[in-house]
Amino acid sequence: MQIDKKIFRNIFFVAAGCILLYWAIGESARYALIVEKIKGITAPFIFGSVLAFILNVPMRGFENLLKRIPKPGARRVLAVLLTFIAVLLVIALVFLLLLPQLSNTLERLLPALVSFFVSIGNKINEFMQSNPELVAWLSENTNFENFNWSELVQNAVSVLGNSLSAILAGAINAISKLSSVLMDLVIGLVFAVYCLFHKETLARQGRKLLYAFIPEKVADYVVRIVRLTNSTFSNFLAGQCIEVVILGSMFAIAMAIFGMPYIPLISVLIAVTAFIPIVGAWVGCIVGAFLIFVANPGQAFWFIIMFLILQQVENNLIYPKVVGTSIGLSGMWVLLAVGVGGQLMGVAGMFLMIPIVSVFYTLLQEQTNHRLHLREIDPEKLKVQPPELSSKLKGKLKPKTRKVKKEKVEG
Repeated sequence: MQIDKKIFRNIFFVAAGCILLYWAIGESARYALIVEKIKGITAPFIFGSVLAFILNVPMRGFENLLKRIPKPGARRVLAVLLTFIAVLLVIALVFLLLLPQLSNTLERLLPALVSFFVSIGNKINEFMQSNPELVAWLSENTNFENFNWSELVQNAVSVLGNSLSAILAGAINAISKLSSVLMDLVIGLVFAVYCLFHKETLARQGRKLLYAFIPEKVADYVVRIVRLTNSTFSNFLAGQCIEVVILGSMFAIAMAIFGMPYIPLISVLIAVTAFIPIVGAWVGCIVGAFLIFVANPGQAFWFIIMFLILQQVENNLIYPKVVGTSIGLSGMWVLLAVGVGGQLMGVAGMFLMIPIVSVFYTLLQEQTNHRLHLREIDPEKLKVQPPELSSKLKGKLKPKTRKVKKEKVEG
């Protein structure tokens, strides 16, 4: 009896999977250590891949603008350089707008906080002076004369010494981690540049691996999903950038109309935090309301009212139209994706779940239409208002119902 090679291969993979699962459960500590080691090795390359994917969106735009350059290599070099220059200019512009406003805010905030604590201290002194019986009760029930101050000082010195040693060890650990992070950033940046320069070659190599090791139909489907995911994420990033610019402009114009302070700082802050879909702008609202409260408490209240109005306009009109339309999702599914992503993966889930849901929605829609076509379902039944469906059971019950009614009338 000859065993089929495919069956033998499936049995082998199932047995190997069971052995690996048993080992992972029995050696959980060693398995976790191996996973952490793999994560540490692959982290810079994952970061570089994500960075290259994000930067590929503006780089395609620059390449379209540089179509007149005949040499593809020169066009690619200029597009990569212009992409990095544009990103650095945007980051520099954000910091140039934020840092002066932050310094001015701190100059106003620190004296206000000092005066606040001084007023609190004066009120406490006034309260103690106006309530001498409380002072007398505290002096009777607190034995300051027999208090061992030397022991307190010794304990404080020992605690301080232990704290200094812990702080020194923590500082050394932080410096080593910082150097490792900087090294990973450099490696990831270099890898991202390589991916941008050779993205077509990498894509072709990936397709070769797929068609070499898995069935052709499955490879076709995987390639199609990857292309759909790439298109969806690119459209999502472009739509998110447009939405951020619109939201920041709305707040800048509204704050200028109502004469509120810190217009560049708060509008840029809200625009930057709005990269987190739906809920990110609330962080900017809290910080902005606090800054305005220090300058003018009354305007802080109206700023919150203005924010609530603009946020409703942004959540219900602008965001679903700009971002949802760019990725093929309605406003309802965008809100659902943000809610589910936030519960599963936090802030990163809010950002990633929208294009993921869009890809799943497109694939499910195509599969549903295909199955409806195979089953030859009447298109009239799929309309918004389908026709009334006839029922054999309803037809059988009608004569009996009429007969009962007739008997009741004769009775």
